[in-house]
Amino acid sequence: MSTDPLVKTGRALSKAETTRYARHVLLPDVGREGQERLAAARVLVVGAGGLGSPALLYLAAAGVGTIGVVDADVVDLTNLHRQVIHSDADIGRPKTESAEAAVHRVNPHVEVVRHDVALDSSNALGIVAGYDLVVDGTDNFPTRYLVNDACVLLGKPHVWGSILRFDGQVSVWWAGHGPCYRCVFPDPPPPGSVPSCAEGGVLGVLCAAIGSIQSTEAIKLLLGIGEPLVGRLMVHDALRQTWDSLTVRADPQCPVCGEDPTVTELVDYVEFCGVPGAATAHEGDLPSVTVLEMVDELAAPQPPLLVDVRGEEERSIASIPGAVPIHLDRFRSGEAFGELPTDRRVLIHCKVGGRSAEATRLALRAGFTDVANVEGGILAYLREVDPSQPEY
Repeated sequence: MSTDPLVKTGRALSKAETTRYARHVLLPDVGREGQERLAAARVLVVGAGGLGSPALLYLAAAGVGTIGVVDADVVDLTNLHRQVIHSDADIGRPKTESAEAAVHRVNPHVEVVRHDVALDSSNALGIVAGYDLVVDGTDNFPTRYLVNDACVLLGKPHVWGSILRFDGQVSVWWAGHGPCYRCVFPDPPPPGSVPSCAEGGVLGVLCAAIGSIQSTEAIKLLLGIGEPLVGRLMVHDALRQTWDSLTVRADPQCPVCGEDPTVTELVDYVEFCGVPGAATAHEGDLPSVTVLEMVDELAAPQPPLLVDVRGEEERSIASIPGAVPIHLDRFRSGEAFGELPTDRRVLIHCKVGGRSAEATRLALRAGFTDVANVEGGILAYLREVDPSQPEY
């Protein structure tokens, strides 16, 4: 299917801009008129990370006049193997600030609008409304559903991408023209069943493959050229170096874009997607210890059992001496409870405390009474106790 251009009226190009974009102007489907439309276009990129990095750079190089970037995070050393818009000099800097500087190095004619916030139900509609389309480079399910619903309610297309380990997916969701994200993924996966890139890892160069396609789709939509990925889901396997195109269709029963929608305003997307290890209404605060308290307990005459719920790959990077590996999946299945002592205190840790919080709560629900979560996980341990090991 082809669509009308999202940008109806362009902005006149200067002499310098005409020269800069000459190779675009030579393209029959772009031309000067198309390049002027790009100059007048407004694109919002949600996330200045792995997917946002190539998308931001290529949209800027292509001459998209105004690029908004949403991200509340700061640059971390572990970002740099895939988030090519940032560098060592940017560590600790807000990602939006680093991204703005990189975009201006690529193209000083582009206006960058920084949104130094976490996108949520209170601000999404107001932010998204100011743009022609959204490029979704987020890495978590609550924000993906939030972006989708905001775009549906506002009638805007959004170009979505997803990556994990060696696999990527990309599509264009546009209610009224094809399916929205909820049509194809009506329910989020069970909490914790899909690891984040921080837990499962990601091949850095995969970001370039998926992010560049997102940029291409955005430009096609802005100009109304070619056949956008509306109604098609591209699936990429980097190890086999294959691309598969799957046909996806709008769901008439979709709760947000269907014939009788039940989602007519933005909801609490963290609650909708579920929070691993979250307390139920009748449960109290989760027992916890700091890493320094953990060290003191481990040095006592009768030390607790320290359990590491991370995967083998993570433990190979850094570990706490004496910790017993019992993967979080074994807590979820119940297998772990046969390995925990009933007459000895148990401390549970992971990378930053989220997965261990879930394991701790599951152990408490299984009847173990002297169990506590290690706040901050091994990253806190590395920073406060043993900085000789690498962070990740």
